[in-house]
Amino acid sequence: MSDLKTRPTDASVEAFIDAVDHPRRREDARTLLKLMHRVTGEDPVMWGPSIVGYGRYHYRYASGQEADWPVVGFSPRKQNLSIYIMTGFEKSVELLSRLGKHKTGKSCLYINKLADVDLDVLEILVRASVAAMKRRYPD
Repeated sequence: MSDLKTRPTDASVEAFIDAVDHPRRREDARTLLKLMHRVTGEDPVMWGPSIVGYGRYHYRYASGQEADWPVVGFSPRKQNLSIYIMTGFEKSVELLSRLGKHKTGKSCLYINKLADVDLDVLEILVRASVAAMKRRYPD
């Protein structure tokens, strides 16, 4: 982890969002900025060159390596919006069934466009993950 590239930077979140090529993806990113700020009460921070993160937690791998990561975040990638839900999705099956068109990875929710999903359900997912992370990793 000593060469972890995804770290908080001083780069401008607004400039990053403004530079997103696709207009719909750019507008979706602005919507996520507001949603995640409302949920976390935190200001967004660029993590590496392409992740907008909120909050921070410190964790240790079984190997003993340590790292910091945002509590929640997103990246408006070319192929989709990647939303980082750090608690994963095992306990969110019912919510995911109501979310709309999406795919999941271990801790990533992939959405083509926000119009494909129920934003209220997305906010519930983000809110539940943030609350669980704060319980698991108190300051």
